[in-house]
Amino acid sequence: MGRKRTPGIYKRKGIWHIDKQIFGRRICESTGTNSLEEAEKFLAKRTDQLREAQIYGVRPERSFRIAATKYLNENQHKSSIGDDAMHLKQLDLFIGDMPIEKIHTGTLQKFVGTRIEQGRKCKTINLALGVVRRILNLAASEWIDDSGLTWLAHAPKIRMLPTKDSRPAYPISMEEQEKLFSVLPLHLRRMALFKVNTGCREQEVCQLRWKWEIKIPELNTSVFLVPAYVLRQYDGYKSLVKNGEDRLVVLNDVAKSVIDEVRDIHPEFVFTYKAGSKFGPVTAMNNSAWQSARKKVGLEQVRVHDLKHTFGRRLRSAGVSFEDRQDLLGHRSGRITTHYSAAEIKNLIDAANKACCHNKHELTLTVLRSTREARSRKSPAKDKNTKPMVARVTQ
Repeated sequence: MGRKRTPGIYKRKGIWHIDKQIFGRRICESTGTNSLEEAEKFLAKRTDQLREAQIYGVRPERSFRIAATKYLNENQHKSSIGDDAMHLKQLDLFIGDMPIEKIHTGTLQKFVGTRIEQGRKCKTINLALGVVRRILNLAASEWIDDSGLTWLAHAPKIRMLPTKDSRPAYPISMEEQEKLFSVLPLHLRRMALFKVNTGCREQEVCQLRWKWEIKIPELNTSVFLVPAYVLRQYDGYKSLVKNGEDRLVVLNDVAKSVIDEVRDIHPEFVFTYKAGSKFGPVTAMNNSAWQSARKKVGLEQVRVHDLKHTFGRRLRSAGVSFEDRQDLLGHRSGRITTHYSAAEIKNLIDAANKACCHNKHELTLTVLRSTREARSRKSPAKDKNTKPMVARVTQ
């Protein structure tokens, strides 16, 4: 006769599972193995963990991988969850199996050193460290197990790297804009022209829908009201606007002409692209076409987000007030930014028109750059003896 298996273990689809009352709690989970011996060891370990937690207040050991998985599952609504998942995948090679109690600045040094050797900017590394810090803070404050204990007794302090190597914003001149946009494919050129005249973020442009358009008959124009969150087919509600508030998009003359060009092309999305039989929204502006175009005209330093910076700089150069710039750029403010009269909308349209191409001879943008910054785009070598250089660009 074979030996009896331990009560509370049963087999389902070839894998042993636990279904047992332990210290007044019902435990139902997979052991992850098809070996009875290993399953019994797993149950014994879980029983010991529960005993220590129940009687002695000892927290069970949990790996960073388990904590990272919980974090990703609970934060699917975040617009940046894809980036968080990417950072966690990179971190998993270094601390995935490590208990969360043993993670601190020291144990993260190997990850930091490797990323620096790979040529990653300190800001990029800090984004990954920020995700670690967030997970550990949640484990110490909000994640409470069935024994009434938080996953961590306290969260360690994760030290960020000084961001001295970050690349500053690069607002482009009208000449650079014409040079770059002329080599972009039509669909991407329209999106870039809309972005540089509205200050929208990349995903606000890519996800823009016709149902968000609001007609204003008094002014013979329209605006778009982009919701803070959008419902997607497979992954539920996703954050679309960075500050979590509905975003008013005001159309100046150039942005309005772009909208008029693409009207009736697609029933749902404003900006689309057709490739073969596929016809739908453009998922990202920073694609191979964008990168090839900027390389072709010698503007490899220009990022898609620099178009937003460009709009903001042009507004400021044209003397637009700080409050109006906040509303036009979709920045968080103490004002209710989605309730406007027709007169207020007209004021914002007039302000946005000051950044239009037809006003390019009225705009003068003074750009202060150093020779150190100019060299940093060509080589990572540092020169402490460089002097500031003033370049005046007339648009």
